Amino acid sequence: MAILRTILTIIFVLVCIVSVILVLLQEGKSAGLGAIAGAAESYWGKNKGRSMEGNLVKGTIALAVTFFVLAIILNLNF
Repeated sequence: MAILRTILTIIFVLVCIVSVILVLLQEGKSAGLGAIAGAAESYWGKNKGRSMEGNLVKGTIALAVTFFVLAIILNLNF
């Protein structure tokens, strides 16, 4: 069981590092001056789920769920 705990801890640390990187790669949610000129209604604004930014958000959510699941598993006394 010690080997399993060590492997899960290594995966947990990697998930933490990758999640920090993904959060830092994301753009801010404030619209800024682009919203005044209507830039939010551009092609990238309408298809944000398929863009790189949308993929970063989905990856961040998946890593957050993985983080919490691993945290709960590692907190169990097995």
